[in-house]
Amino acid sequence: MSKAEVGKTSTARAPWSVSGRCYVIAEAGVNHNGELPLAMKLVDAAVAANADAVKFQTFRAERFISPVADRAEYQIASTGGHESQLEMVKKLELPLEAFRKLKIYSEECGITFLSTPFEQESADFLDEIGVPAFKLSSGEVTNLDFLRHVARKQKPIILSTGMADLEEVREAVNAIRESSAVEFVLLHCVTNYPSQPASANLRAMETMHKEFGCAVGFSDHTLGVELALAACALGARVIEKHLTLDCKMPGPDHSASLEMHEFASMVEGIRQIESALGDGVKRPAAEELPVIKVARRSLAAAQDLSAGTVLTVAHIAAMRPGTGIAPKLRQSLIGRKVRQPIRAGTLLAFEMFE
Repeated sequence: MSKAEVGKTSTARAPWSVSGRCYVIAEAGVNHNGELPLAMKLVDAAVAANADAVKFQTFRAERFISPVADRAEYQIASTGGHESQLEMVKKLELPLEAFRKLKIYSEECGITFLSTPFEQESADFLDEIGVPAFKLSSGEVTNLDFLRHVARKQKPIILSTGMADLEEVREAVNAIRESSAVEFVLLHCVTNYPSQPASANLRAMETMHKEFGCAVGFSDHTLGVELALAACALGARVIEKHLTLDCKMPGPDHSASLEMHEFASMVEGIRQIESALGDGVKRPAAEELPVIKVARRSLAAAQDLSAGTVLTVAHIAAMRPGTGIAPKLRQSLIGRKVRQPIRAGTLLAFEMFE
C-alpha cells in the first residue's frame, strides 16, 4: 500500500456511528453447531431480540489451528471428550457460501450481518460479499499482519481486546492506523466462558478511550445481563453478547450464551439506560415542572402578625406551596413593617409590607 493510500480516509461509516446509540451485536458465533438451518434460526432470534447486528464466525479450521493445539479449559468443560481443538472447531465450520446466504437472509430480515474472519482468505471472502465492518477476535490483538490486512480493506473495525495488556493494545492500534484511516472501536473483554464479574474491570474501557481516542465497548462473556448494562452506563458504544436458541445445546459456547428472551431483556435495559443518561445538562425534567409549585416552599407568616409589626426572622417561615416569595429572598423582608393583620400560615407578598 502506498503512503497516499494509507493516509486516505475511509468513506465507510461505522455502524455504531450511524445508529448514534449503543450498538448491540448478537454473537451467534458457532452456536449453529455447523448447521445452516440452525444459523438462520439464530438470525431470527437476533431480530426478535431487537439486536442491531447478528454476528457469526468465518474460518477454515485447518488454516489457523495446529493439530497439536489444546482446547481451553472452558471448552473441555463444555464439550467433554478427548478431541483436539482442531477436531472440535472443524465440526463447527460452515461452507463459505453459507455465509453469503446468511448475509442475504439477515438483510431480508432487517438486521445487519457481521462475521469474524480468522484468516486472510475468510477476511477476503467477507469483504467480497460486502460486510459493512469487520469484527476481529481477541486472539488477533498480537496478529499484527492480519490486522494490517483487514485494515487495508478500508472498512470499520471492531476489535476485542481480551487477554491483552495496554501495550499490546497499543501495538494493535498502531498496526491498524499505519495501514488505513478506518474508524475502529476497541471492545474490552475477558476471554473465558463464562468469565467472572469480579474479573470484568469495566473501567478499562475508559482507560482505552483516553489512551487511543477511539470509541470503546464491551464484549461480555459473563452470565446474565448485569455487566452489559453496567458497561452501557459507563459509555460503551458497542455491546456484544452471545446468543443461543437453548443454553443446554451441545457445543463450546451455548452454556455461556443468552437465550432470545434474555437477550431481548438486555437490549430493553440498554435502551432504557441510554435514555436515562441524557445530555448531562442539569435542569428540571419536563415531568417535574408541575411539581415545583407543590414541593417547593414560599415565605409565610410563622404566627399571627398585627398591623405595624416589624418583621424579624422569627416571624417568617418557609412553607409549601412554592407559589409565593422564594425563601432565598427572606432577608429582603426583614425589618419591613406589616400594613395589615396577617394570619399564621398565610403566604407573604411584598405588597403586605411598607
